[in-house]
Amino acid sequence: MSEKLATLSFSDGKPSVDFPVYSGNEGPDVIDVRALYGKTGMFTYDPGFMSTASCRSNITYIDGDVGILQYRGYPIEQLAETCSFLETSYLILNGELPTKPQLDEFAGIVTRHTMVHDQLNNFYRGFRRDAHPMAVMCGVVGALSAFYHDSIDINDAKSREISAFRLIAKLPTITAMTYKYTTGQPFMYPKNNLSYVENFLYMTFGTPCEEWIPNPVLTRAMERVLILHIDHEQNASTSTVRLAGSTGANPFACISAGIAALWGPAHGGANEAVLKMLDSIGDVKNIPAFLHKVKVQEDHTMLMGFGHRVYKNYDPRAKLIQKTCHEVLEALDLKDDKLFKLAMALEKVALEDEYFIKRKLYPNVDFYSGIVYKALNIPVSMFTAIFALARTVGWIAQWNEMLGDKDAKIGRPRQLFTGPARREFVPMGKRK
Repeated sequence: MSEKLATLSFSDGKPSVDFPVYSGNEGPDVIDVRALYGKTGMFTYDPGFMSTASCRSNITYIDGDVGILQYRGYPIEQLAETCSFLETSYLILNGELPTKPQLDEFAGIVTRHTMVHDQLNNFYRGFRRDAHPMAVMCGVVGALSAFYHDSIDINDAKSREISAFRLIAKLPTITAMTYKYTTGQPFMYPKNNLSYVENFLYMTFGTPCEEWIPNPVLTRAMERVLILHIDHEQNASTSTVRLAGSTGANPFACISAGIAALWGPAHGGANEAVLKMLDSIGDVKNIPAFLHKVKVQEDHTMLMGFGHRVYKNYDPRAKLIQKTCHEVLEALDLKDDKLFKLAMALEKVALEDEYFIKRKLYPNVDFYSGIVYKALNIPVSMFTAIFALARTVGWIAQWNEMLGDKDAKIGRPRQLFTGPARREFVPMGKRK
């Protein structure tokens, strides 16, 4: 029993009720209200789970008030600047940074699982060529359980490990195949002599016609972008993966559910929305008029890429993405890029405007990530698909953690019912 208690009292004279209060290693305390209905006959009402901790987790910590993001205790700034994507993935999945032999073994297993079942080539042909990549990704990843049904026993630790490696290894291949399918270009098979990120870029942009040579600046930029998107606590897509997983669904189905949730423009699709917004502004001189429309909510105009559900300060990922953006544009001789200059000008004006300051609307990770993707010649429709590629690692870690949590139960939120009270059925002939 917790030593700290929270007491719930009632204005109608009902006896007060005590609930235990638990403390984590960092962050706010939580009130354990699991016994609330049994003790009081009441539910909590918390739309969007604004004040609800749905689980316990030791993977990612966020302090949105001061702009802190940590993976397994390590600041995101340190990991993004020094680690590879696979090194960070190992940390997320296993809880500790790998030694050199551990990383080599981990990378070797991933590398040897990057190919997909050849029958998937035919599966792709069932989609229209102009289908949105996220629609294709949902279908293909969900279908993996039909191609790799030997590793869907969630009660078997070895099966869970195999399916995790398959997902991490094959998502770059699937994402690249999705891009190639929409362009009509042939699929490119992975190469074992390339790194994880190099392989993804090769399969995305390489062709059988000529040799593809990796650019270290662009590779590093993509590494950093993927690291920044690996995990982000209990967001909508991660919560969806956990909710699907709580039913006993297989890992491929759970990750497909996460991809579907990520597709929404308020979540993973936000960087796509940022580019559309910048295109609509068009020029630096149009910024004041655009921000006025935002303030008066004319035509439902929104400032995309600013503000965050959790961060009430500058998103720490945004600073790193901005730096990456500078590096990429410099490497590609695009430092005078009109879109980037427009984004910088918009950020400056918005951060100096009392309206946005008062509402704590600071740039988030989506504000600059779309510009990085665009500089890399990645089409807008693929932005969220790459997000899903990165977030798959976090989803797997969260799914595994949920399965090992003794307190985990099938997700089943309750409701405040506002429909009609009980009424008697009226036969057709008597209805008025």
